[in-house]
Amino acid sequence: MEQLKKEMKGGSFLVKASKVEEIFTPEDLSEEQLMIGQTARQFIEKEVLPKRELIESQHFDVTVALLKKAGELGLLAHSIPEHYGGLGLDKVSKGIVGEMVGQSSSYGVAQSNHTCIATLPITYFGSEEQKKKYLPKLASGEFLGAYCLTEPASGSDALAAKTTAVLNEAGSHYVLNGTKLYITNAVFSDTFIVYAKVDGLKFTAFIVEKDFPGLSLGPEEKKMGITGSSTRSVILEDCQVPVENVLGIIGKGHVIALNVLNLGRFNLGAACMGGAKGSLKLAVQHTNERKQFKKRISEFGATKEKVAEMAARIYAAESVQYRTAALLEDALGDLNDTSDFSVVGKRMMEYALECAICKVYGSETLDFVVDESLQLHGGAGFIKEYPIEQAYRDSRINRIFEGTNEINRLLIPGTFLKKGAKGELPIQKAIAEAVAKLQANPTEVKEYSHLEKEQEALEWIRNMYLALSGLAFKEYGMDLEQEQEVLMKLADIAIELFAAESAVLRAVKTNELGEEAIPNLLATTVVEKSLSIVKMRIDLLLSSFDSSTEVDGLRQLLALYSQKLVFSNRTTRLRLIAQAVNESGQYICS
Repeated sequence: MEQLKKEMKGGSFLVKASKVEEIFTPEDLSEEQLMIGQTARQFIEKEVLPKRELIESQHFDVTVALLKKAGELGLLAHSIPEHYGGLGLDKVSKGIVGEMVGQSSSYGVAQSNHTCIATLPITYFGSEEQKKKYLPKLASGEFLGAYCLTEPASGSDALAAKTTAVLNEAGSHYVLNGTKLYITNAVFSDTFIVYAKVDGLKFTAFIVEKDFPGLSLGPEEKKMGITGSSTRSVILEDCQVPVENVLGIIGKGHVIALNVLNLGRFNLGAACMGGAKGSLKLAVQHTNERKQFKKRISEFGATKEKVAEMAARIYAAESVQYRTAALLEDALGDLNDTSDFSVVGKRMMEYALECAICKVYGSETLDFVVDESLQLHGGAGFIKEYPIEQAYRDSRINRIFEGTNEINRLLIPGTFLKKGAKGELPIQKAIAEAVAKLQANPTEVKEYSHLEKEQEALEWIRNMYLALSGLAFKEYGMDLEQEQEVLMKLADIAIELFAAESAVLRAVKTNELGEEAIPNLLATTVVEKSLSIVKMRIDLLLSSFDSSTEVDGLRQLLALYSQKLVFSNRTTRLRLIAQAVNESGQYICS
């Protein structure tokens, strides 16, 4: 019988409003969690960042030495159980470490890759013997890991892989043949999680060591960004892999590949959010020092608007990450000793939708922040001497890593509808209730208390998402999964809802600080931006359908609510946010 820690509720924010007490925020961090964050921050600032140029120049010996130092500090061991040489920390702590290494560019890519997708497959799906053999070494940094999924003809469609595995006549080894592309950490890795099809059919995971006969590497790829990371092809030519190195169940490799990527997406979102904080700090330092027209650049209104919008976006991304971290801990926190792979797979899949949002929102937050930060540097931002130039180039890969943002967007409404079909979410009931709420007194004028209008905006976004989902399903039925243009716009609405709700509920938690407290100003700014995006997506989505009574009705409701849900004092609000950030010299949310 499946043992659930508590009733899982992935995607439930799309059918009902969440409660303040249900979410975890950075303000809830324990002393132990703050301590691991401080350890990671000090390591990055004192050990890694001073070696930026050496790392960028592909001195891989420097990267390896730093990874081993991180192992000594326990920064590679947070997600490995204690009885296998790890620290056995929670997913919040994992996210904290991911955030701290996020500002370290190529080094951060190496560490995050090692601790997440290169180690977690063994942590969750390894046999007892495999865990005892590999996890202590991966935790300490004695072994470094890589993850091999992508192939020349299979990227997003991972299950179309051509790499084969055939059992030899003695029954002692599988013989692997194929090529894996774009493998991070390849040049210095000791273990490779490799996916191949047994007998050309059964998609299966293997633990392959670098010294196994038949494994070789291609040359370093010449990349636009993260140039200090190792990216090579892994070539398997009659590679001999012992049968005991089959990971999980033969033919069930997709359970490992797809579910571990969920955690990879969460981890990538944390790293991107940390990188965004670092890039905002660079912008603030530059604009506080640089003068034009006898004034510091930070004193100009246009600069203040940019700084405040960056801070608000980071606040939302941070709120999303920590909220999701606690959800993942609820789902996975008690699985260290579980050998039932079906339970592990189900739990890891539960919050796939939220993990996809972490990845998309985090990576696009970083892209937005590095672009604005570079702009505030002016011509200096285009010069390699300034770190923001590297941050700008390094950011771009994150919208491709761990499944492209397009694939992740399609996953969001796809997962939502599947949960409805399985009866895991009451979607049909929620759609009917949403339509009724939208039609009930849309022009009613009322007085709003603090953050009440923001919460009404969240409810409107949710109701419109549900109504539009119902309309799309009515229009296309089971063929909806082929209508990617529609699904992408539904995904954007869902993403903005989760981000804005996470920010608002976090601010409500600190409501006693007063209306002009920075968290409240940030939350209002997040909702204001989310509303503008959602309104545009709704308008485009309605234009996708033929005119009908239902479509015309929703268009009228869009117009009515667009007039009603408007926020004021934007300039004053953003100036207050910018003032706090400029005085602090970095991102601040209190």
